[in-house]
Amino acid sequence: IDEASYQKIISYIEDAVEKHGAKLLLDGRGWKEQQQNGNWIGPTIIQHSSPDDKTMKEEVFGPVLSVYEASSWQETIEIENSNPFGNAASVYTTNGGNADWFTSRFRASMLGVNIGIPVPREPFSFGGLYGTKSKYGDMDITGDGAMEFFSNRVKVTSKWPSIIKPPSSLKRSHDEMTSSNGNGKQQMDSANFAGQM
Repeated sequence: IDEASYQKIISYIEDAVEKHGAKLLLDGRGWKEQQQNGNWIGPTIIQHSSPDDKTMKEEVFGPVLSVYEASSWQETIEIENSNPFGNAASVYTTNGGNADWFTSRFRASMLGVNIGIPVPREPFSFGGLYGTKSKYGDMDITGDGAMEFFSNRVKVTSKWPSIIKPPSSLKRSHDEMTSSNGNGKQQMDSANFAGQM
């Protein structure tokens, strides 16, 4: 990573610890001194004492995991649903009823049960919900939305007038209008180019 990214990640860690009293369960800041070149930061786990810490509300884009022990299930939902991104949410449980309770209340478009990063693969769409900062435009970046981005759907609605006497170029031969039904009998195709049966 570049120096600016490194400093930004460090600022998140220091803000949580120094300003908000968070506890470092694993500190990866020492990795830079162990390397000769580059800006290194190792895995870092922060145990927060407040859900209002900046690191709890913003994406760090570094190897930083935030941990917070909520006082209730309802507080958990309030924390998740107050996040402006609405991209993904996960719950770990051995009880299907508990999983249902959370997944029916999360305000996110990609939900996981016992999986950390609930990103579906095609043909399912990746992205957030309308009204969040993870949803821009009309489509998602994968699934049907990706195909629509690179193509145009063409819809044809038509109504054909009846032709009283078809032109001779539209007449089909008897062989073209018959087919076998599998038991040797010939079936007549009664549809015509005038759209009549």
